[in-house]
Amino acid sequence: MGRQVDEQIAQRFPVGQRLRVLDVGMGQGTQALRLARAGHKVTGLEQDAGMLAVAREALAAEPEGIRARVTLLEGDGRETGAHFLPGSFDVVLCHGVLMYVPEPDAMLAGLARMLAPGGLLSLLVRNGDALAMRPGLDGDWKGALAAFDSTDYTNRLGLDVRADRLAGLTATLSGIGAPLQSWYGVRVFTDGTEAGEVLPPDEELERLLAAEDRAGRIDPYRGVAALLHLCGVRG
Repeated sequence: MGRQVDEQIAQRFPVGQRLRVLDVGMGQGTQALRLARAGHKVTGLEQDAGMLAVAREALAAEPEGIRARVTLLEGDGRETGAHFLPGSFDVVLCHGVLMYVPEPDAMLAGLARMLAPGGLLSLLVRNGDALAMRPGLDGDWKGALAAFDSTDYTNRLGLDVRADRLAGLTATLSGIGAPLQSWYGVRVFTDGTEAGEVLPPDEELERLLAAEDRAGRIDPYRGVAALLHLCGVRG
C-alpha cells in the first residue's frame, strides 16, 4: 500500500511539494506517520478511541519535527464536513473503512469534497468480485458458493461487514467528481497470512513483496486480490 500511495503522489504532484493529507479511519496511524516522515502535513481522523490512543502513543515517540506535522482527531469519517472546509486537502486516504459503512456513497461524496482540484482520493476496500476465493481455498464450499452472489461477509474478527465491486465503485467515483485513474490488487497471494506474528527473513520478504507488487498491477491476478486499492482524482 505504501509503495502504491507513493507512486500515485509522485505521478500527480511536483517533487518536494509538501502535501496536505487527510487519513480517514487511520487506525494505529501507520500511513499517517509514514507520510509525515516524508515531510507532508497530515491530519488523522479516527472514530475508535482505543486506536486513537495507540496512534497518539506512536506519534509521541517521533521526533519533534514530525510531531509538529501531525494532527490527530477523534471523529467519524462520514462527518468530514463538520471538521474541515471543502478543498482543504491534496490527498485523502480511506483505507479499510468502507467495509464497515452500510451505505458508503454519501461518505465518499464527502471525502471527494475535501479534495482540492487535482487532489488524490485513495481507497482500500474488500474486493467483492473475489469473495469466494478465501472460503474456496479453505475448502468451505458452502461459503464459496454463497459468496458468488453477495457482497456481505463475516471478517476474521467475527463482524458482519460488506465488500465493494470494482464496477460499482468506478461508477460512484465518476459520479462524485473524482473519477478512477488507477487501481491495484492487494493481497493476491497472501490473504490470510497478514496476522502472522513472525515475518519471513528479509530476503524472502523482499521476494514476497515483489511478487505481490507485480501481481497487484496486472490482470488477471489483481482481479482476484482480497483487497482493491482504487485511486481517483478530483476534477
